[in-house]
Amino acid sequence: MRPIDPKTLTTPELHGLLLGAISPRPIAFASTVDKNGLVNLSPFSFFNVFSANPPIMVFSPARRVRGNTTKHTLDNAHATKEVVISVVNYDMVQQMSLASSEYEQGIDEFVKSGFTPEPSTKVRPPRVKESPVSFECKVNDIIPLGDKGGAGNLIICEVVFIHLDEQILGSDDKIDPYKLDAVARLGKDWYSRVQGESIFEIPKPSSALGIGYDQIPTAIKESNFLSGNELGQLATIESLPGQQEISRIKQQRDVATILGTDSLNQKQKQERLVDLAKIHLSAGQTQTAWCILMAAY
Repeated sequence: MRPIDPKTLTTPELHGLLLGAISPRPIAFASTVDKNGLVNLSPFSFFNVFSANPPIMVFSPARRVRGNTTKHTLDNAHATKEVVISVVNYDMVQQMSLASSEYEQGIDEFVKSGFTPEPSTKVRPPRVKESPVSFECKVNDIIPLGDKGGAGNLIICEVVFIHLDEQILGSDDKIDPYKLDAVARLGKDWYSRVQGESIFEIPKPSSALGIGYDQIPTAIKESNFLSGNELGQLATIESLPGQQEISRIKQQRDVATILGTDSLNQKQKQERLVDLAKIHLSAGQTQTAWCILMAAY
């Protein structure tokens, strides 16, 4: 590991390191108006949701390193206390990037980037019609984190109205990540598309507590055949399988074949059983995987 004292880095160097490591980051496509009603549209990846009751989102327009000036979005949030945060999906990512250009005050990024301004219901800034989800917000507070170039400004927004494209909903009437097709920000010029193999499920632990990593038998934990993720999955069960379960699994054809192969020594049998258990783990069949591992060890 390389030891780094942040104070030894220039602001651009530290900025690049932080953005490269803390990723992916969701994108707040923020539309605001100034006191004269002029519209601004700009993306920010210092962004997330922080509360459901009340519904609170926070994004941070940082002061420019070059010149230590503030961004129009921040100035507008101070002036009017309103913002619309639209979600960015893959179909609009190139136009979103264009909107990040530093046009002068009064230049409408909706026009420059080709997006359609749609009137909001409860706030003055328009929403992005092409976005699958838009959140109309009032600005509850703005917290400056410093007064030098690169310093963030936390804009704390309370959601007062939501616009949701029903086409991104699944059969359970909840947002389907495949249909949303969201885009996230990485470091440098990199982005991430939340699609395909980048989407996976991890069932939340049940209300009953799992046995925990520390209760995994030492022989299994120290076998070096299982990854940290796989051991973590094994640790979610409520109790270790009993002898009846282990006996039943030993009678299954694939397990019995491995155990009954005389040409394999004990270590080779363990390795093949672990490989079989890993297949069941990847399929979410944690209890079956446990039984196979207990049969192996």
